[in-house]
Amino acid sequence: MHDQEDAPAEEGGRPAVEGESLLDRRSLLAGTAGLVGAMLIGSMKPSAEATTEGASGDPTRVPGTAPTAYGQRSAFEKSVRVPRSWWSSLTPLQDSHGILTPSSLHFERHHNGVPTIQAAQHRLLIHGMVDQPWTFTMDDLKRFPSVSRLAFVECSGNSAPEWHKPAGQTAQQTHGLTSTNEWTGVALKTVLQEVGVHPDASWMLAEGSDAAAMTRSLPLASILEEAMLCYAQNGEPLRPEQGYPLRLFIPGWEGNTCIKWLRRLKFGRAPFMTREETSQYTDLLPDGTARQFTMVMDAKSVITSPSGGQRIQPGFQEIRGLAWSGRGRIALVEVSTDGGRSWQQATLQEPILPKCHTRFRLPWRWNGEDVILQSRCLDDTGYRQPDRATLVAIRGVNSVYHYNAIQSWHIAADGQVSNVHA
Repeated sequence: MHDQEDAPAEEGGRPAVEGESLLDRRSLLAGTAGLVGAMLIGSMKPSAEATTEGASGDPTRVPGTAPTAYGQRSAFEKSVRVPRSWWSSLTPLQDSHGILTPSSLHFERHHNGVPTIQAAQHRLLIHGMVDQPWTFTMDDLKRFPSVSRLAFVECSGNSAPEWHKPAGQTAQQTHGLTSTNEWTGVALKTVLQEVGVHPDASWMLAEGSDAAAMTRSLPLASILEEAMLCYAQNGEPLRPEQGYPLRLFIPGWEGNTCIKWLRRLKFGRAPFMTREETSQYTDLLPDGTARQFTMVMDAKSVITSPSGGQRIQPGFQEIRGLAWSGRGRIALVEVSTDGGRSWQQATLQEPILPKCHTRFRLPWRWNGEDVILQSRCLDDTGYRQPDRATLVAIRGVNSVYHYNAIQSWHIAADGQVSNVHA
């Protein structure tokens, strides 16, 4: 992978050995200055002490580090994904800024581990009801006109433990199976024009190269306009856990339909009824029947600050959060600071894009009393995020997927924030 590439043998016209000498001198100087700095720091107040080993007290007096082959974040930043199980990890939404998720913090979901695939060996087979079955290499696909767009992806099991009780302690644990990235690839319809899909073909089977051979049937008319065959995210090749070297991406649809490590597309007249759409990924209703092929993610929001696991002090707080909808663009977010008795309109922060995380903000002053914070959103189709009672009245509590009820955070008098059902 690119992140293991070696540094160039020569840089700036100087032999590599000379560069090494410079690095050695810099390291020596940094070490000497760091020793002097450590002696000075020892006489300073504890609040000014270095918090990371090797940190300098005054960076203007110590040469900085040399360029690196692949960038790293500051050693002072510690936000990480946390595992929910052996097959998934969660994005730290409470630590995010703006709407983009760093590729390294994008949540993971896989069904039998992350496969190791060489892009040069990878192939995409398109067959079934097509004029000309075809096998594409990655280079073939990259020769098509490229497209890019910002969009969220969300696992349909995001917030699933909340169906029964307030299970997650933090926003990461309650809502961390969603992220927003810039996705780049080729439009599915562009490739299908080359192979010629039969007019009677109405369903497409997508299959991955992972050890689960993950497969889903997809209604062609519903996905054709926006679906992409992606080979890049956030300006670089897909991360292995996000489907390297190729994944299907359908903006606004549940994550499992965006087949990763994509190796096959087959066209037919009916859904292929794979395991993932019969025993899995259906919504069990109170009367015992199950909804099937419910793939669009409904509108949802969550306050990320203040949120579960945090502790606040009385005074000014900017309430911040994220809202999104697989149906379209977020049109309105409202925030309640009294458990839903009254609502205030939040400011939506640009950019406000369809099928993309949208950040919202509301200035607020906490007086130190017990309160419950909530947010609810409305998308441009008129769909409003439901409260928990309304959702449960329709869906019951036997579902695993598509939980999008209003999230409630309780702030106790001591400032501690916790997850509650209100």
